[in-house]
Amino acid sequence: MNLDRLTSLLETIAVVGRAVSTPEIQQATGLPRPTCYRLLQSLAEHRLLDEPEPGRFLIGERLVRLALLGQTDIDASQAAAPTLRQAADEFGEAVFLSRYRNKGVEIIHVETPQDATRSFVHPGLGFRPMHACSCSKVIAAFAENGFREEILNGPMRCYTPQTKSDPETLRKEFSEIRMSGYAECVEEIEVGVSSVAAPIRIGNIGATYSIGATGPVRRFTARRRTEIGRELGQFADKAALALQVRG
Repeated sequence: MNLDRLTSLLETIAVVGRAVSTPEIQQATGLPRPTCYRLLQSLAEHRLLDEPEPGRFLIGERLVRLALLGQTDIDASQAAAPTLRQAADEFGEAVFLSRYRNKGVEIIHVETPQDATRSFVHPGLGFRPMHACSCSKVIAAFAENGFREEILNGPMRCYTPQTKSDPETLRKEFSEIRMSGYAECVEEIEVGVSSVAAPIRIGNIGATYSIGATGPVRRFTARRRTEIGRELGQFADKAALALQVRG
């Protein structure tokens, strides 16, 4: 395949911002009709284009996912920071942004409440295990089945007595996370500390990022975790839009 032709097709469709018909694409690119049709079908087969209806094409979810994965931590953090700050002030707790990377999840940015008299728990930055932190569990829950099974079949370290390491227990929890829309971590990484996280979802590509809040267990009661979990979904939608625009 000619890379220039493929790039031209993708750029033509991306600029329009809606489902584009094959004749429109062929006219805009100047490609011979058989060539245009063949390249469009090949791109659709590789999920770089979506075909919502026969003969009409949109930029594919796989290509969107690649663009999001290609964002630097700095770009992603700058895009999501205003939403995280708003959430931190509303909750009175530290709020953090996590991203999927190399079959793992890392916390890449944290915002804290502006109220200087308020104590909070800073989650720190860096790697989080896929089975024992709200920010990573919520990403795993919305990932493909094969990826979840890979986690469940791999080694799962117990960080505290509350860490879940039984595959069936976690499989059930992943299902509950998908139903509720958020994940919880109650002293699974560190005694005395809890967190709640919601997936940042764009289209149907799963959750490449998540947004979470962390605090002491004395404040993060079951009722409070539920309240935060539900509200995080709204902040996640705002962050998703910001990340998509920035990407």
